[in-house]
Amino acid sequence: MSPIPLSIQRKELNAAKAVYHEIRRCLEKNHPRLLELSCEVVEEKKITLVTEEILAIQMYEKTSATVGSKRPGFSFES
Repeated sequence: MSPIPLSIQRKELNAAKAVYHEIRRCLEKNHPRLLELSCEVVEEKKITLVTEEILAIQMYEKTSATVGSKRPGFSFES
């Protein structure tokens, strides 16, 4: 399987931190579990992840400077 990036957005910083910490707790427990995440705007939009398949998580603040094709984080392109 090929890894795919997933993006979850939250309107409030505390809500973003809560999701971040929930995913992190799942990674620390190191046992398989299903984690369901939903959209704040359209609650019917959901995704379920197998937590043992998550490799990394990153939290960042979206600003007008980050709009575009470049994603935040590390780049291996030269």
